[in-house]
Amino acid sequence: MSDTDRTGGPKRVSSERGRFSDGTRVFNVHASGQSAPDSFQVSVDCEQVDIVLVVSGLNTGQLHATWGEGWRTASEDWRRWFEDQAFMAFYNGQRPPKGKVRFCNG
Repeated sequence: MSDTDRTGGPKRVSSERGRFSDGTRVFNVHASGQSAPDSFQVSVDCEQVDIVLVVSGLNTGQLHATWGEGWRTASEDWRRWFEDQAFMAFYNGQRPPKGKVRFCNG
């Protein structure tokens, strides 16, 4: 038997890493996975419907930003500010709890 949420679908583990605001809207930053995510996405709402930005290549160092429809026309300065805020929320925000590690000396 699997865990389900109120919608009847499989229960998802939260991947939210943080939030930030531009003074008008609140943006949510979500990692692609719990352990060593290779990308993150930023959405306007908690439901992750209106995707603003997806940054991939975190593990390879070959970063690539993909802007959501309707956000590509924002000014270069705003997009640069937005990317900076998204990275700060991703790297400094919530992280999954640390697991237990056992060591054997012999």
